[in-house]
Amino acid sequence: MSSIFLKEINAFFSSLIGYIVIGVFLATTGLVLFVFPDTSLLNVNYASLGPLFELAPLVFLFLIPAVTMRSLSEEYQTGTIELLATRPIGNWEIIGGKFLASFALVGFALLPTLLYYYTMYELGSPAGNIDSGAVAGSYIGLFFLGGAYVAIGIFASSLSNNQIVAFVLATFLCFFLYYGFDFLSRMPVFVGRLDDAVQMFGIDYHYRSISRGLIDTRDLVYFLSVIALFLALALLSVERRKW
Repeated sequence: MSSIFLKEINAFFSSLIGYIVIGVFLATTGLVLFVFPDTSLLNVNYASLGPLFELAPLVFLFLIPAVTMRSLSEEYQTGTIELLATRPIGNWEIIGGKFLASFALVGFALLPTLLYYYTMYELGSPAGNIDSGAVAGSYIGLFFLGGAYVAIGIFASSLSNNQIVAFVLATFLCFFLYYGFDFLSRMPVFVGRLDDAVQMFGIDYHYRSISRGLIDTRDLVYFLSVIALFLALALLSVERRKW
């Protein structure tokens, strides 16, 4: 697995992929949080990173599928998946290595945003007047959300040789799992009866729960289950192609 991980990391940073992803994420969040007057944190009366954690899932909704779309689709298209199959590594190691590499790239993109936290920490009146617990919880939630998006993207990439198809499918699945169940819960058939239960199937419900600063094991189990489910589906897809 480590060889696949290092191969993917080298592929990200030996080309422009890794730098573009990190640059686009930081540029988008930086402009929204500090430059655009309608959303700038400098124009509000309290220190908070709430807008960052509301914007990041939407940005990741497009960036992460763009990263993962090549994971397996490119291997199918170039025929290198057959070369990997002859090596002494299992399919689960291939899937796991690619997942960890893409997940690490998400971590690299989030790491510089700690500067945003330091900025708001220092600008608070008095300095340090910011809910650090909620910020820490939001970062944990964002890491898990990124992991779920990566797993979905790996699964979508395992279904097609075409990277564009993999991107569109991954974006749709991420959008549906994040927003879809919230929309479904507002349907008349669920309102007042099962709306809360329907919302609990969506990523948004558990992401917001963690973002309050209270780490609930149910939320962690949900994210880990989503990640495990889509990685297992990706593994089945690769096995099916082998047979």
